[in-house]
Amino acid sequence: MNGGANRGDSPPVPLYVATSNMGKLREMYALFAGTPFALQLFSGYVSPPEGIERYSDNAALKARALHAQLRARGTPAAVLADDSGLEVSALGGRPGVATADYGGSGADWPARRGMLLAELAAAHTLDRRARFVCAMHLIDPAGREFASLGTVDGTIALEERGELGFSFDPVFCYPPAGMTFAELDEVQKNRVSHRAIAAAAIVAAAAAASRSFEPACTMRGEIAVERE
Repeated sequence: MNGGANRGDSPPVPLYVATSNMGKLREMYALFAGTPFALQLFSGYVSPPEGIERYSDNAALKARALHAQLRARGTPAAVLADDSGLEVSALGGRPGVATADYGGSGADWPARRGMLLAELAAAHTLDRRARFVCAMHLIDPAGREFASLGTVDGTIALEERGELGFSFDPVFCYPPAGMTFAELDEVQKNRVSHRAIAAAAIVAAAAAASRSFEPACTMRGEIAVERE
């Protein structure tokens, strides 16, 4: 399965994604459609242990691990990784960078969403502010590293709503639309999500460093060139 599209006469740039999360992967294919990149998976990818401090550190760790694993197999190529999480104001920013482990390693997403709603109810607070955060890290074929960060503010709904999306989408309400991320269709969500903002920013960062890359859109995000 490939994402991205060929621009002009230039062949698409293979971009290997460091993830086994199929919901995240489907979203990335949609976000990188129309860019110069063709998303790929490396079946031998082994995810490294992640830290608990910063999304950007975890994204860089995963990208560098995949980059090294591909080189060891004789396949030097561009790689992409991300790390994301949900930060809830009334919970002191939890689950945050530990979002994927909220409720324990054996919990599934319906259980995690139920636990989050129960924890907020037990807190007896009217503060339901929350935000999604996504850090991305890209290493291009020349070995240059780029980082981006996307965030989107919202609130935690009183109950699950919607059948689309994944992870905490059914309980994350996006106020401008008055709907949860799970009620927004793919096109709507991919215009405003934290991952969409980070993806657009990192394509723009790569474009600024190499004229062979053309940014697909101009959504705002934080961009940093990490290493050359």
